[in-house]
Amino acid sequence: MKRIVVLTGLCALLYLTSCTTKKEEKEEEEKFTVTNPVKIDTSFTKEYVSQIKSVRNIEIRAQEKGFLQNIYVDEGQFVKAGQILFRIMPKMYEAELLKAQAEQKSAEIELLNAKTLADKNIVSKNEQAVAQAKLQAAKAEVALAKLHLSFTEIRAPFDGTIDRIPLKLGSLIDEGELLTSLSDNSQMFAYFNVSEPEYLQYQTDVKDRAESKVNLVLANGDTFKYKGNVEVIESEFNNETGNIAFRARFPNTGKLLRNGETGQVQMLVPLKNAIVIPQKATYEIQDKKYVFVVDKNNKVNSKEIHITGEIPDLYVVSSGLAENDKILLEGVQKVKEDDKIHFAYIAPQKVINNLRLKAE
Repeated sequence: MKRIVVLTGLCALLYLTSCTTKKEEKEEEEKFTVTNPVKIDTSFTKEYVSQIKSVRNIEIRAQEKGFLQNIYVDEGQFVKAGQILFRIMPKMYEAELLKAQAEQKSAEIELLNAKTLADKNIVSKNEQAVAQAKLQAAKAEVALAKLHLSFTEIRAPFDGTIDRIPLKLGSLIDEGELLTSLSDNSQMFAYFNVSEPEYLQYQTDVKDRAESKVNLVLANGDTFKYKGNVEVIESEFNNETGNIAFRARFPNTGKLLRNGETGQVQMLVPLKNAIVIPQKATYEIQDKKYVFVVDKNNKVNSKEIHITGEIPDLYVVSSGLAENDKILLEGVQKVKEDDKIHFAYIAPQKVINNLRLKAE
């Protein structure tokens, strides 16, 4: 009988201990931390899709009609300013020049005879003037013939790299037909679009910033080793997108960048009175960000927020939260809508400082 009593007491003790442990665990699970968003002046790095262009990029086109007689360069070759690239068969233009030179010589002889006769009063001075005019016209024809002949030799207008050459030797070329393109890749431009609010903030704060330098992230995810400088902003906003185009210039010493590449420009965007919250206070559903806001009855309610920027461990919130809202910091995955919670409040500045210490 004593054994039964002892066994019963032991079971009761185990039951009470188990209940107490579960109760303590439940109470421990219901302890949450809450904080506020904080309003600060800060800045964050934003990425903009960019189009990379050569500082100079032109199409090389034929200025005369004829057969492509010579190709002196290859695709991808670097050429110097003044270097001959193509020759269009010049025979016809050489003949035209010879004809024009012969007519000039004839006009010179005619002028000499007219001057001799005019000096002897055999012919009038008008005859001499007419001969002089004919000589001037003949000289103009010679100059024009030389110009046409020079057009049969296509030369590089500046140092650069040859693009694709679509035509082959012997091709019949029309005036204006594309022969190739030439790119000066010594420096590169990166064009990217900035929204109107960011443009206004940039223009307001750019004088107070240490530099207007930007980084370029390439298509493979690597950061280009040289920094660029924002030097030009276009004059008008795009009515359809509400954006304005910025242009940054990058040095390209190693010729890694080529005309037509894409990348992402990273620019430091200054913000005044920005609402900032810890990233761990948020959760995501279908690409939308939410936080749990604690109301005056200590109940949690989900609220969608919009993120305008990202700082290490922090989000910059553009809309959805006010500075005095209480948001759930810890236990976001443990609560449901309208749950009533017990919490401890932590000042936002202390939360941010702890995040920074953790990051270091």
